[in-house]
This record gives sequence, structure tokens and C-alpha cells, in this order.
Amino acid sequence: MDKYDCLKLENQLCFPLYACSKEIVRKYKPVLDELNLTYTQYIAMMVLWERKQTNVKELGECLYLDSGTLTPLLKKMEQKGYIERKRSESDERNLIISITKQGEQLREEALRVPSTIGQCVKLEPEEAKALYDILYKILRGL
Repeated sequence: MDKYDCLKLENQLCFPLYACSKEIVRKYKPVLDELNLTYTQYIAMMVLWERKQTNVKELGECLYLDSGTLTPLLKKMEQKGYIERKRSESDERNLIISITKQGEQLREEALRVPSTIGQCVKLEPEEAKALYDILYKILRGL
């Protein structure tokens, strides 16, 4: 075994993870363009469709994003009318994000997204579940 084998692209776990992520997000683009959302806005909306309201810190924890990434993203979503941002009355440092009626209506249109993307990913349901479990195991370990 060559001491440089560890530097070969084919021996890197990170590369297929990176490449798959990039390609899957690329598949989302035309579908999400119809909803006037970027992928990151879409995953933020998924949290808000479920919770209706959250704060920036909790949203960042759910999405593995920092406030520097979330702030411009949330401003754009507010401009589109999908969310409202308000300072907490009890703590001005806490920014509360709430879904609007327009944001709720977008949920209906988004129902087709998972099945459309699911057709692009050629995995059996058991394989998809196993991959999901492994990826979250990795995330928890980081």
C-alpha cells in the first residue's frame, strides 16, 4: 500500500457525499424555480410548514446553518411574502420567524417536490432508509 493512497480521490468518503449533494440540489433547481424558492429557502420552509413559528437560532440548528447564512436568506423570503420576522418582546436579541398565509399556500404547491426528486434518485425504499440513517449518524458525530 502506497503512503499516498489516502490522498486519492477514489478513497475519500467526503467526495461522493459532496458530489451527490451537489447533483441532487441541481435536480431540485428547476422544480423549486417554479415555487420561486432556492434549495436553502425550501428546507427553511419545510421547518416552518411544520412548526409555523421558530427563532433564528432554532432554525439554524435544524438546518445546520449559521445566522450569517440565514439572515440574507430570511430577508429574501420575507420580501417574497412567505415569512415575517419580528423581534421577541421578551428578548430583543431573539428574532422570531413566522410563516405567512402566502407561505402556507406554497405548501400545497410544494407537495409535488418530493415525488419529483424521488424519481431522480434510483434507490429502493430500504436503501434510502439505510442511507438516511447513516448520514444522520455522521451528522450526529460531527
